[in-house]
Amino acid sequence: MKIIIACIICFFCIPAFAQDRGEVTIVKDPLIDSLIQKRLELNKKVISPTIKRNGPIVAQVGYRVQVFYGSNRKETFQEQGRFKALYPKLNTYITYKEPNYYLRVGDFRTRLEAQRLMNELRPLFPTLFIFREKINAPILEETND
Repeated sequence: MKIIIACIICFFCIPAFAQDRGEVTIVKDPLIDSLIQKRLELNKKVISPTIKRNGPIVAQVGYRVQVFYGSNRKETFQEQGRFKALYPKLNTYITYKEPNYYLRVGDFRTRLEAQRLMNELRPLFPTLFIFREKINAPILEETND
């Protein structure tokens, strides 16, 4: 009998805790919109410290050559310095995927360009691989024809 009375009481209490749909009123300072707009303008003008461009950085799918990989962060940065001393014009990228650091170089549009660099680097760096990934579009040189 006690169980039946408890169930009846619970049955009548459930609607008391039900929630109705309400309205949400957003109150914000109008300066927030202007800050968001300024942030969007700044993002369009971002200049990467390794790539000096006048316009925005355009990403596309291309190729990079992996020069080094290892679990030691310090060793990866040493290899990056060694590579930059030999090829200062090529961009280098270090990524970390647990447990290794990867040093990849270049922004090549075609696999053939990456293969040429790989053949040139083969005597200097023992483990070289070509990877297809999103790259920063290289700056095209202007010709006066």
